[in-house]
Amino acid sequence: MLPEIPLGAESTRSVGGVAPDVADKSPAPESLPATTEAALRYLTSVLRARAVVEVGTGSGATSLALLEGMHPDGVLTSIDIDPEAQRLARAAFAEAGVPAKRTRLITGLAPQVLPRLAEGAYDLVFVDAAKREYPRYLELGVELLRLGGTMVFTGVLADEPHDPARRDVDNLALQELVRAVDEDERLLPAVFPVGAGLLALARV
Repeated sequence: MLPEIPLGAESTRSVGGVAPDVADKSPAPESLPATTEAALRYLTSVLRARAVVEVGTGSGATSLALLEGMHPDGVLTSIDIDPEAQRLARAAFAEAGVPAKRTRLITGLAPQVLPRLAEGAYDLVFVDAAKREYPRYLELGVELLRLGGTMVFTGVLADEPHDPARRDVDNLALQELVRAVDEDERLLPAVFPVGAGLLALARV
């Protein structure tokens, strides 16, 4: 069973090395908890990741953290339904000096995009999206991982997760996610109490 770990307060800092005076003049990614940034960078580094999928581009903060730990010629495929968010992410990548060939941004619904990606070809799949879709993303994302690859979900420790008394859609989805992980013998789970909580699943 997955442990429930209390979430502590987290400090944040700017991602991508953008100085405050520069950030005021150009689009910049949102602040990311420093421990979350470090964890994502660490995971892509130890995996020597060359191929990563991100569900939920946002404005590029998590993308930059993932890219920083990836192999220098690695490619990040990031999916988001919001073209404006991806426009901001592209600006953040350019500001951080990320070569265009290292990112592939796909505008669309992740449940429709993920099945079109190559199975067993990715080192890491990172999900930062609507929690109600997490069980579906698990089903689709695991198939993309190579043996030894890792899938990561964020926000798993926010707002007293897995409380059976809570019946809202997000909490029910998190409960379903935990059950699916427990039942899948291919997955080795670990919970990291950083940011809003990271659930990492190694495919073994």
